[in-house]
Amino acid sequence: MEKHPTAQFEAHFGKIQDPRVGNAKRHKLLDILVIAICAVICGADSWTEVELFGKNKQAWFQQFLELPNGIPSHDTFGRVFAMLDPQALGKQFLEWVRAIQELTQGQVIAIDGKQVRGSADRANGKAAINLVSAWATANQLVLGQVKVQDGSNEITAIPQLLKMLDLSGCLVTIDAIGTQREIAQQIVDQSGDYLLAVKENQGRLYENLEYLFQLEREADFRHSPCSYAKQVNKKHGRLEIRECWATSDEDYLNYLGERDKWPQVQTVAMTRSERRIGEQVEVKFRYFISSLAAPAKQILKSKRTHWTIENQLHWVLDIAFREDASRVRKDHAPENFAILRHMALNLLKQEKSVSGGVKAKRLLAGWDQVYLLKVLAG
Repeated sequence: MEKHPTAQFEAHFGKIQDPRVGNAKRHKLLDILVIAICAVICGADSWTEVELFGKNKQAWFQQFLELPNGIPSHDTFGRVFAMLDPQALGKQFLEWVRAIQELTQGQVIAIDGKQVRGSADRANGKAAINLVSAWATANQLVLGQVKVQDGSNEITAIPQLLKMLDLSGCLVTIDAIGTQREIAQQIVDQSGDYLLAVKENQGRLYENLEYLFQLEREADFRHSPCSYAKQVNKKHGRLEIRECWATSDEDYLNYLGERDKWPQVQTVAMTRSERRIGEQVEVKFRYFISSLAAPAKQILKSKRTHWTIENQLHWVLDIAFREDASRVRKDHAPENFAILRHMALNLLKQEKSVSGGVKAKRLLAGWDQVYLLKVLAG
């Protein structure tokens, strides 16, 4: 096979073991994987659309794929991805991500979960799957994903996901469900730092932080050891004001009462967010702990950056890839199709020669094979 822009993709995903046995291997597994990722990049959101894309591009695919029996049917795509081990596909996905992009030092890695609503099959009593993903905020890359096991929650999936990642020099941000001592310890053990939200479910820790900052607020932060930062955003008739107070003062840390239970905790912080729409005003206070000795400005920026996983990953998957409308449901297929979407999103975001949103880039890749090759080159 001549070297082609998909060569790097083939070098990683060609290692995956074929789950089929006997006479079921009429089509090469690598051919199936390459056609599927190209189709998803170009706008396919179902196995029927993947087959249609493959048949329309068959002459092009024949330049670098074997295709011993032509383009597989949609049933073949569905059957293979239902059988394929998602952990094996996920492992090669992670190796591929590391090969195409080196993470920025000091990167904020946001961890958050998302339900793939369309994967629910009520007729057969199957609930929708939930995935926990890692998002490199500066590079705008999906780093990996782990499925939440049935009957469990994100607390069990987060450690599995973290174990897959290189956290050296990175700041990991997680919402309150991930504020667990074991998770904090794992992040530190993997040479990373954490910024964790503290809510009522943390009991004494939350109460102590709330009381500590309540005293400061009543004193208007006079003589306070806290650093301060503020952000103001105004658009579309909405005004948002975000403020942060943070300190690494020893007395404050000792006041937590549980300082020794949280590995290398160095900073406590409070944010105040105010949203004004017309005459309506909404104010919320939130509390955080971090292993990073950081001023309020950095804490506020990092926490704000965390939520890019919502609007740059989850929202894009729903709008540009129609993830929640997907009816891929059988066995491992929903999780594996999610990996295909993440791969496509990574490639489309890394391609900078064309401006525009991900949906527009998907359309262009489907229309223009030259552009598709640019996307595949990473």
